[in-house]
Amino acid sequence: MQEDEWQEDEWQHAYAALALRLDRLVRDTWSGTLLIYRGPAEWSAAVDREEPPPPARLADDADRLLDGLPFGDRARAGYLAAHVRALRAVARRLAGDRTPLPEYARACLGVDASPVPESSFAEAHDLLDAALPARPGSLADRLHAWRAAHALPSDRTHLLPGLVLRADAECRARTAALVPLPPEEVDCRLASGVRYRAAGHHDGGPRSTIFVNRDLPFNLADLLYVVAHEGHPGHIAESLLKEVHLIGGGRPEQRVRFMIAPSFVVSEGLGLHAQEVVFPGGAAQAWLEEHVLAALGIRPDGSDFAAVHRAVNLLWGAWANAALLADEGRPDAETAAYLSRWALLDDAETAALVPSLHAPAMGVYVLGYHHGHRILDGVLTGPDRRDRLRRLLTEQVLPGTVAG
Repeated sequence: MQEDEWQEDEWQHAYAALALRLDRLVRDTWSGTLLIYRGPAEWSAAVDREEPPPPARLADDADRLLDGLPFGDRARAGYLAAHVRALRAVARRLAGDRTPLPEYARACLGVDASPVPESSFAEAHDLLDAALPARPGSLADRLHAWRAAHALPSDRTHLLPGLVLRADAECRARTAALVPLPPEEVDCRLASGVRYRAAGHHDGGPRSTIFVNRDLPFNLADLLYVVAHEGHPGHIAESLLKEVHLIGGGRPEQRVRFMIAPSFVVSEGLGLHAQEVVFPGGAAQAWLEEHVLAALGIRPDGSDFAAVHRAVNLLWGAWANAALLADEGRPDAETAAYLSRWALLDDAETAALVPSLHAPAMGVYVLGYHHGHRILDGVLTGPDRRDRLRRLLTEQVLPGTVAG
């Protein structure tokens, strides 16, 4: 079959097979999956029975898919082409290509991964200085003390699922006031031995789950920040609505979600801005103080939660720069010092996290957070925020078309 003979259903099958084959190599080589797959079970079963192909062949398969896109809708074709290019870049990486991280991220994420000006970190530090309670010590010491002061006591961890579900019910109601949501059942489960702090997972249909790491202290001042990101209007809301509007609307490619791709940038940007979308200004802090903190004996300390979260989001840029340093082969001590200076990490945090920047997918992953926040900054405010939120939650959007 020649490339110009692709039928849409044949192209969709080949696209899914490419993602499944590539993720199998990722799991075997990099230890961990990068794919969320909701397509036909027989397609994934067939790939599991195959002899794993060499990654260079998968890069060639991606070229054939790019040459034969059978979609007349230019926006849809452009969206799919960007995601096939991401798959091709990862295949080439697995084949031994060592393109510098900025170029690799451009191919995977569709963003310009130039170093972030340190002036934005200085802005974040100024925000934190004004937002945190005045007390002796460095800015990093004050930030860590603020987190500790709002931590859920370890003997009350059993309360966390109920708190998460109460927070998600409020986030969901506020999201539904902006974008209609279908009926849904959300559960919360505590997880151990995982790397994430929290994760939102749409289980399909009306069911979703928010997972929270029970091994880490949970900062209750972050409750709505985390739940809005993972739940509504963040990851769960996006997955739920795109299942309805895209998969249900005849776009089966949405069943194949490769994590190192342009859509990841948009999703994480939405997640990082999710709280401020449904709790503008100081609304999140007011809700927490009324419904959560007072009941647990945590009194107001004069801090500004929204400003702290804004600063933390800006400091993803320091992580992005640290990923670039690691990719350049700089010593771990230099990368750790950079994160201590700008991201305000302590020695224990840098010791645990800096080695992860050498993991094959982590550098691109970190860049996705920073650029997602940057690209969506200011997009979801103002009188048209309802329409823009609806578009992000229901349409296929690339980093370059967010404001379109």
